[in-house]
Amino acid sequence: MTCDYDLDKLFAKSELIPAIVQDNDNGQVLMLAYMNRESLGKTLETGQTVFWSRSRSELWHKGETSGHTQRVISIHCDCDDDTLLIKVEQKGVACHTGEYSCFFNQIV
Repeated sequence: MTCDYDLDKLFAKSELIPAIVQDNDNGQVLMLAYMNRESLGKTLETGQTVFWSRSRSELWHKGETSGHTQRVISIHCDCDDDTLLIKVEQKGVACHTGEYSCFFNQIV
């Protein structure tokens, strides 16, 4: 994927930025994960989502073991350059619990 955006702006405040992942077809929010420069670079290089695992302190290619991959359709940043919105084509489910979206626990 080609990128003309100044990626340095995204990491000016922090080494990690939140990435909201949304189903491109139906608009459903699938998950929230974090990216660092390396994971964003790998995402742009491969066209598949790659995140930074805060608990394991390592790169995490979404679906590498489960097969539930995310093909990147588009990436947008917010007005403050500190959050990403990644629209994907989801293969399988997004949540490690087996749910399609990680946001299935309704509070209100």
